[in-house]
Amino acid sequence: MWRALAFLALLALAAFGAVWIADRPGTVTVVWNGYQIGTSLAVALVGVIAAAIVLGLLWAIVRGVIGLPEALVRGSAERRRAKGFSALSRGMVAVGSGDPLAARRYAGDAERLLGPEPLTLLLKAQAAQISGDRDAAESAFQRMVDDPETRVLGLRGLFVEARRREDETAARAYAVEAARLAPSVTWANEAMLEAQSADGDWGSALETIERRSSLGLIDKPTARRQRAVLLTAIAGEREAGEPELAAERALQAVKLAPDLVPAACIAGRLLSRRGDLRKAAKVVETAWKTNPHPDLAKVYLGLRPGDSVRDRLARAETLAKLSSWDPESRLAVAQASLDAREYGRAREALKPLLADRPTVRSSLMMAAIEEAEHGAASGQAREWLSRAARAPRDPVWIADGIASDTWAPVSPVSGRLDAFAWREPPNTLAPSAPAVEQEEPEMPKPVLVPAEPTPSAPLPTIIPAASPPAGPGADAVSAGMASAAVPASGERAARRTA
Repeated sequence: MWRALAFLALLALAAFGAVWIADRPGTVTVVWNGYQIGTSLAVALVGVIAAAIVLGLLWAIVRGVIGLPEALVRGSAERRRAKGFSALSRGMVAVGSGDPLAARRYAGDAERLLGPEPLTLLLKAQAAQISGDRDAAESAFQRMVDDPETRVLGLRGLFVEARRREDETAARAYAVEAARLAPSVTWANEAMLEAQSADGDWGSALETIERRSSLGLIDKPTARRQRAVLLTAIAGEREAGEPELAAERALQAVKLAPDLVPAACIAGRLLSRRGDLRKAAKVVETAWKTNPHPDLAKVYLGLRPGDSVRDRLARAETLAKLSSWDPESRLAVAQASLDAREYGRAREALKPLLADRPTVRSSLMMAAIEEAEHGAASGQAREWLSRAARAPRDPVWIADGIASDTWAPVSPVSGRLDAFAWREPPNTLAPSAPAVEQEEPEMPKPVLVPAEPTPSAPLPTIIPAASPPAGPGADAVSAGMASAAVPASGERAARRTA
């Protein structure tokens, strides 16, 4: 619409000019070389315009003839470039579809038509990777490193290849160089953090997290959590030799992540040794409210070493109230009641956990209660020990398919920070019971914990299917299990003699 209006405006302006000239007639006289030419103003204007058009056409023809060779060369280069980009595009599609032959063919065509372009080198490297030619891939990535524009991309490729051949030293060097050239590169910062965490260089790892947070590579909650994990690692290492520094780091970690169980446990122990029982109890209670854990219960019940078993039972009931009688709090109350020899109270605390499918710890706790009240030869104690062998397993620390009884700041497989999570391991189906009656219950046998589907998941680790309950009195449970098996052997021997 605007173009139509502009055209009408120009047409009106031309008509106005023609009318203005027609209303003001005049004569134009040209004298040249003794000749005199006279004409009207309108004819003179038309002649000038026609002469300009003719001169423009002549100049365009002359310019076209002069620039014809250059135009032919430029057209050939453009066609060559178009073919090169077409080969590049088809090569990327071949790489994505997993066709190594087509990828290598198109990579060669693209390199021949386009030369050492960044995308051409990348296609050549990826074609070599999917073909399994590691040397060619590294050669292509090295050529990219030599070019300042593609240096970081080439370092990324060399880093991946070094990881594939398990050369961690070279991989770390590539990551450090990439982080120096481009501080905001995510993969380089993550690789540096993993390497520093695997080496136990917690101070450098903290600096890396601070840099990543300042550059906006990770969000603030994640940065706070990772800082808390690293501070907990420092506190764990310094707990024995430098308790003051360890307590300071643990309290900093608790402030950043109040629900981090290891940090709360370390802080509670160190504050208890220092005599600050109120602060220690507050730290543990805060963590317990959001994440009830047997390690927290153990620390909380042992805050004051001189407490009687009644005092410990009262503390266990406090934890139960704080967590609205979470299963962990019931186990803590049952253990404290067992230590206080209040067997009815212990059974009452465990009763809700035994209604459906009691876990290994619940079954072992009931076996310990029966043994303490009725003796090691009690039939009910032996029955609970037998049930524990086939009971579902309790939560453990798991990272990348590895199960552990203790927490660690990094995964032993991938080196990933804050990889361990407290959760139930996969429960396999227990084998059917044999037809022959067994008077002696079998002790829990190790079972395999299958690895989670991670890219670098290791072989499954072996952990016991039944472990004694954490907290005070765990030794009594283990002793009860051992003593329950001895009388059975004695009874069989006596029957054989008879």
